[in-house]
Amino acid sequence: MDNKTLKNFLLLYLALSCVACSVSRQVTSGETKVEVRTETKIEKDTIFFEMPVYIEKIQTLDTTSVLENKYAISAASVSSGVLTHNLATKPYKQPVEVEKKIIYRDSLVYVDKIITNTVEVEKEITRWQRFLMSLGSLSIIAAFCAIAYAIYKLFVSPSKLIKL
Repeated sequence: MDNKTLKNFLLLYLALSCVACSVSRQVTSGETKVEVRTETKIEKDTIFFEMPVYIEKIQTLDTTSVLENKYAISAASVSSGVLTHNLATKPYKQPVEVEKKIIYRDSLVYVDKIITNTVEVEKEITRWQRFLMSLGSLSIIAAFCAIAYAIYKLFVSPSKLIKL
């Protein structure tokens, strides 16, 4: 093998060693509780009620009369034995208190506790399975030693070729 082939082999081996397998594990779930609080407040607010202008006339056989308040004015007069009476409302904005509902909504999330489940193992692993697990560890150690040797040959003594 020449240096270029060995470098390509090292890059391929490093790329493949980045992909690993592992045991899948589930995330422990916790109990969550969502509480929605609703609070209703009633506040007093002031609005203005505008009185409409309204005019009414009445004729009668009586003497003179004048009436006035903050909403209207009334005037009566006698002419040729006939009483003329005018009633006119004044333009006026009356403040009126009203109740206004304000609703506040708030959500609270509580995480009470984490639930963990203990799983019992049905049976112990066999000697053969223990051997295979040890063999896997030994093969990983051997692969790292081979990579270290290849890096040494490539970068420390580049003039020599590695013969496998």
